[in-house]
Amino acid sequence: MSTQQNTSSPSPAAGSGKPGRIAALAALTALEGAALAVGGLYMVAVGLFGRPDSIQQAEMGGLTLVALGVIPLFAARGLLLRRSWSRGPALITQLMAMPVAWTLLRAQGAMIPAGIALAAVAVTALVLLFNPATTRELGIRGPRTTPEA
Repeated sequence: MSTQQNTSSPSPAAGSGKPGRIAALAALTALEGAALAVGGLYMVAVGLFGRPDSIQQAEMGGLTLVALGVIPLFAARGLLLRRSWSRGPALITQLMAMPVAWTLLRAQGAMIPAGIALAAVAVTALVLLFNPATTRELGIRGPRTTPEA
């Protein structure tokens, strides 16, 4: 009787743990998703209990932000589980954050530091997303090239 275990296909959770870059990328993506969801809940609360200019706009805007916040939260979970599909939603989240950061940077007062923070998070996440080691860890293969004859 042999007590040898099958090690030909290790699980994603096997080994010394998840690389720091994937954990950092997941944390940044989850932070953006949570910020969107909290902002959406705030808009819904203002629409219900406050005095918004338009109740319908406040409610729909809030629900839209909550729905948009769910996408990066699922992507963050997928990144932690090393699912290759999670790179796409994480990338879209970062690309959508860049124009928002630009708009905040062009605003006045307290919005400028918020724009700086959002831009820093988005650029850092983009760098991590395009890191070749991250791509390998997620099991994403590059384009296949055929040798020239």
